[in-house]
Amino acid sequence: MTRNVDLGDKLENFVANLVATGRYASEEQVLREGVRLIQEREDRLATLDEAIARGMAAADTGEGRPTDQVFDRLEAKYRAMAEAAD
Repeated sequence: MTRNVDLGDKLENFVANLVATGRYASEEQVLREGVRLIQEREDRLATLDEAIARGMAAADTGEGRPTDQVFDRLEAKYRAMAEAAD
């Protein structure tokens, strides 16, 4: 599938420089890599959204823990880690 895309001067120069310096073999390769990275980020965000939704659903049904318990546990964990590092 062929697409004509206007990236604007700044991005056009950036892509051209990546190709000119040999970092990428072609402009198409640069753009494919960019789209692949966006796809990976979107996949991670979707996973995060699902985890948040599960957490919210658990909280709505009372499955969660009180925040003071969670924070106390985390504080103790990181205090022990800091003391071990000394």
